[in-house]
Amino acid sequence: MRASRMLSILTTLQARGQVTAPELAEACEVSVRTIYRDIDALAASGVPVYADRGAEGGYRLLDGYRVRLNGLSQSEAGALFLAGLPGPAAALGLDAAMIAAQNKLMAALPANLREDAGRMQERFHLDAPGWFGEPEEPKHLRAIAGAALRGTLIKIRYQSWRAEKQRRVAPLGLVLKGGNWYLAGQVDGSVRTYRIARVLDCTALDDRFDRPADFDLAAYWQNATLRLEAEMHPNVAIVRLSPFGVKLLDALSQPYVKARTQIEETTDADGWCIARVPTGKTSWHAAAELLRLGSEVEVLEPADLREKMAEMTQAMAARYRAARKA
Repeated sequence: MRASRMLSILTTLQARGQVTAPELAEACEVSVRTIYRDIDALAASGVPVYADRGAEGGYRLLDGYRVRLNGLSQSEAGALFLAGLPGPAAALGLDAAMIAAQNKLMAALPANLREDAGRMQERFHLDAPGWFGEPEEPKHLRAIAGAALRGTLIKIRYQSWRAEKQRRVAPLGLVLKGGNWYLAGQVDGSVRTYRIARVLDCTALDDRFDRPADFDLAAYWQNATLRLEAEMHPNVAIVRLSPFGVKLLDALSQPYVKARTQIEETTDADGWCIARVPTGKTSWHAAAELLRLGSEVEVLEPADLREKMAEMTQAMAARYRAARKA
């Protein structure tokens, strides 16, 4: 276990340049004190690892020092063949490169690991888009991805929900979510999210930009996603649910709504229960979400949402009655 951990420390230092002891402890799932002992052991064995003091300090390897660590465990070799998604790679123009890299890796593996990696490819397939949706193929995806890799600005014409806009954007990173591509772009010092399929025109510029040193794409995306979902569901509805309604709510709700829905364990004489469900900004949006449950839900509060449900269902009933008479 310690040998594996020390190899992990070495590869992390070599890949990232400078890493703090708490970061290494979190990555290795050990205490900071254990990391200190491992670093001392590495230094004692001749590995030139140094500590930079101060608020922005950390451990690093001597400049120019490289260590060749070619050994892969069985699980690591298999995981590498799960990492490549053919669809997104093709969208970025990297499908041929991904296939070539996998072939080279397969040829370099020992025979026993080659067999395990091949079995992994045969028995696992990763499908990025959600159900009932097609993956987007944005026209300007490759141009934006190229600019993000080069660290150069782009000029885009973008169709937002409200209007068409033009922006000079510093492309900090791309995210694939549910089959849709998004750009985390910096404009006027703030980072914003753009859906790449809504980019109408894109011009790659030669101007370089300074990437914020503290920008973490994964952390930004997680925070932006939570903020958007909270903004989309700021209110709460108190509803009655039939037993089947509880199942429908679980099946049809977004993960954010499902995680924050509170369902009482007690039921009435008909088997219905009370639940508190996050809902959209307006009574119309909230009613549209809850109408998916059909007659298996009854809104109790707020009053304006209950009225909106009655108004919409009455209009639907009148329309169908008229069509039947015709």
